[in-house]
Amino acid sequence: MKILRESELAVDSRLAERRRRKSGQNGSLSRTGAAAAFVLAEGSNKQWYERYAEKRILGIDAYCKLKRVVDIVACVLSLPVLLPMLAICYVVIKMDSPGPVFFYQRRTGKGGKRFKMYKLRTMVSNAEELKEKYMHLNELTYPDFKISEDPRITRVGRFMRKTSLDELPQIYNVLKGEMALVGPRPTSFSARTYRLWHTARLEVTPGMTGLWQVSGRNELDFDDRLRLDIAYLRNQCCALDFQILLRTFGSVLHGRGAN
Repeated sequence: MKILRESELAVDSRLAERRRRKSGQNGSLSRTGAAAAFVLAEGSNKQWYERYAEKRILGIDAYCKLKRVVDIVACVLSLPVLLPMLAICYVVIKMDSPGPVFFYQRRTGKGGKRFKMYKLRTMVSNAEELKEKYMHLNELTYPDFKISEDPRITRVGRFMRKTSLDELPQIYNVLKGEMALVGPRPTSFSARTYRLWHTARLEVTPGMTGLWQVSGRNELDFDDRLRLDIAYLRNQCCALDFQILLRTFGSVLHGRGAN
């Protein structure tokens, strides 16, 4: 636990330094300074997601079974709302740019198993071919790839990413059991590229949303995001999942989706 806490403080130090550089402030932020600021902001020595595990009442097996039931029920009950939304998205995407409306990406799931993760298309149809062209603009460490103002994203696609509407087809993945509503986001690169300690995230079913998505840390590289995935793995419980879902809805309502 001590190692994990030190890793989390290192994550916050790097995040604070990146935001400092983006805002044009001079100087660097020491790890000690970032840690102190972080602890003061949280109001205690514990991260918010660690507090729920202390009140855990279900064993891991019972929790996993209940979580699966909740995922299925929540997805089925949401279909009357989601299906009309998907129909509207279908029409708008067709009108905005040529190409298929739905597409899938190979992602890495529980146990390293690869599966098809479905999304609404938010980029031009030849986005993968253009990836090499824009590789020099990558803001993250390979194999991650992110460009803040990605020129491959369509006009409608930018709105859908900001509101996370492009993720709605993953309800199908949840119903199939390949994903959960809450869990580490599945990576596009296979488990063969993982280092040994990375494989801890493969012990749980990946999710539509997760801990680092609601922590304002989508700027972090894979290693730093993975530390938060491991923190979720150690603290997972029904109360934490519910809190992550609430924070996800808040992020969507405020337009803090993916770039």
